[in-house]
Amino acid sequence: MMAIPMEDFVAISGCSGGGKSTLLAELRRRGFPTIDEPGRRIVVEELKRNGRALPWVDAVAFARLAIEVSLADRAAAEASAPWVFFDRGLIDAAAALEHLTGERVIESLGSVYRYNKRVFLAPPWPEIYTLDEERRHGLAEAVAEYDRLINVYPSLGYEIHVLPKVGVAERVDWILNSLVR
Repeated sequence: MMAIPMEDFVAISGCSGGGKSTLLAELRRRGFPTIDEPGRRIVVEELKRNGRALPWVDAVAFARLAIEVSLADRAAAEASAPWVFFDRGLIDAAAALEHLTGERVIESLGSVYRYNKRVFLAPPWPEIYTLDEERRHGLAEAVAEYDRLINVYPSLGYEIHVLPKVGVAERVDWILNSLVR
């Protein structure tokens, strides 16, 4: 496999319930192409069809499917805009699978399918964290995932930029200012 440089693909990762989806909605409102979180889309579809690839039913099947969806998202994304913003993506899914199974997938996938060197991480933010039909895990599990991701991305050569806990418009401005070429 050849590495595909995708400096225009920007990953927004981090803690569940940290405001990533709201942030992407604002980026979309401002005219930027965005890719919604694979995990949320999978959960919605699996719930509709009574499927088993759910994080609380079969987490390994869920992680494998998230990798597939993330690869399809990347293939379908147009890098013609200045940036395409991804709510989570391949590295997050690979990190989950590796955590669950011990399979060494992060390095092989992460070295071939790259994002912009700046990765934005939403930190744990208990004041806005909520559970819903698609997010059934507690804050402690979300923080544990965040702790794994904050180590995984730098191990692949990414620069971590932890998002400030400010309003959504300010967060978007902060990201865009950080990406100025």
